[in-house]
Amino acid sequence: MRFVNVGGRAGLMVPGGYLDVEESSGGRFPPDPHRVLQQWSAFVEAAPDLRGPGRPLDSARLGPPSPRPRQVFGIGLNYRGHVSEANLAAPQSPPTFTKFPTSIAGPYDQIELSGDTVDWEVELVVVIGAVADSVSAAKAWDYVAGLTAGQDLTDRAMQQQPPVPQFSLSKSFAGYGPIGPELETPDEFDDPDDVALRCSLNGTVMQDGRTRDLIFSVPELIAHLSSIVRLQPGDLIFTGTPDGVGMARTPPVYLRPGDVVESTVEGIGTLRHEFVASGQLAGRAG
Repeated sequence: MRFVNVGGRAGLMVPGGYLDVEESSGGRFPPDPHRVLQQWSAFVEAAPDLRGPGRPLDSARLGPPSPRPRQVFGIGLNYRGHVSEANLAAPQSPPTFTKFPTSIAGPYDQIELSGDTVDWEVELVVVIGAVADSVSAAKAWDYVAGLTAGQDLTDRAMQQQPPVPQFSLSKSFAGYGPIGPELETPDEFDDPDDVALRCSLNGTVMQDGRTRDLIFSVPELIAHLSSIVRLQPGDLIFTGTPDGVGMARTPPVYLRPGDVVESTVEGIGTLRHEFVASGQLAGRAG
């Protein structure tokens, strides 16, 4: 199943376009994608029976498939290639930070740069579909609504400023957590634990990896996080990025106004973001 947010309304992709969830369910499910995620199990059960002509999809109207997550987790150093380029030792448990929910953006939004050291990190993003409390890795996929693509954009100067690193704030400027273009349920993948992801800058491939190379797999991350906090429907887990980030290059490469970053996750689609200078999107909601 392919779930989308079209202009703030929940949609279900079908041949020829998409179904509006509220209309095609006769009002059984609400128009708000966040509220649909709160009753995900019932929605998955009912989805095969939704009917109606497919509406043409204007991709410019697509928003984040989970628009208002209560919690957004980021996992650092979760690919050995990225650990190596950072000159660090492989972690023994998942290094975890939060991206504040107001950083979440859509798959094609313009994004305002916070400074001249903003870096890219393409990631597979997990969307939680049921309350998860002390879940085992063996059962973890049962708590996943679906997978989507994401960018964990980072202001490196803020991230590394003394006296202590500022991971969460450096990754939480407005637009620094774009996701989309669709949420794909795990059954849509031949193997949801082995998915390709790629990031390009102005047409040049900068990152190219597969999630089979994660140090901590999706089930392991859910088991670890749910042993500490209660995961809620709609919550997001940014699972980590492969090697190829700008900070690790010689010399470092960072985003500039006018740059275009395309982030692709196999089976989900491609995010496309143009970056603009600080102040150009003043007053935009996060």
